[in-house]
Amino acid sequence: MIGSLTHTGSIMTAAFLASLVEAVEALTIILAVATVRGWRPAGLGALAGLVLLVVIVVALGPLLDRVPLHLLQLVIGILLLLFGMRWLRKAILRSAGVIPLHDEAKTFATETAELRDQARRHEARLDWLAALTSFKAVLLEGLEVVFIVIALSAGRGLLGPASVGALAACLLVAGIGLVVHRPLARVPENTLKFAVGVMLSAFGVFWTGEGLGVAWPGADLAIIVFVVLFLAIGRTAVVVARRPSPEALS
Repeated sequence: MIGSLTHTGSIMTAAFLASLVEAVEALTIILAVATVRGWRPAGLGALAGLVLLVVIVVALGPLLDRVPLHLLQLVIGILLLLFGMRWLRKAILRSAGVIPLHDEAKTFATETAELRDQARRHEARLDWLAALTSFKAVLLEGLEVVFIVIALSAGRGLLGPASVGALAACLLVAGIGLVVHRPLARVPENTLKFAVGVMLSAFGVFWTGEGLGVAWPGADLAIIVFVVLFLAIGRTAVVVARRPSPEALS
């Protein structure tokens, strides 16, 4: 019972955090569209993107139940591990100062400038271009969320909890964005990506093992051990990769 609740809670948390990151990035572009052309094309484009994402989840979710469980766990486990390690690698390098942090304010300024340039060149078609920009932002960022939601719930009948976690994150970001009307530049995005990378990697190892027939000690509770392990490895990697500041070198 405890293991099952832990597993469900972990899936909801991973889906929530991953969706939070992607929703912040999508919101930045939607706000840029709204700033240049207004909320109507921005909202219509975003709504169309959300509808398509829902269709994808509804269509693909039941199909996964037809795949043999161990094969599904193995494939999804490997994909989650690769996906999580990619997020974790970038988060480690950004935390260590090897690559710059993602700047939502800079992205907002860039998208706004591009849309204004389009306005000068294609005034008659700007509403369609603005709506398409908003649509693409929601669709591209949302596809990663869809993959995570479907992968986390595959073979476990937990599409509902994973979807609830993702939907809660999207509603939270949308609500804040509508209130403040500005990019959420203060959201600790790299910290969130670090956490999502850790959790996805932990799930990836767990499900890859289950797909190979490994009987993990403690069953679902082993996920917590993997989370702690990846967290420790990630923090150690940040320390090792961290570049000394110019002041320290002088």
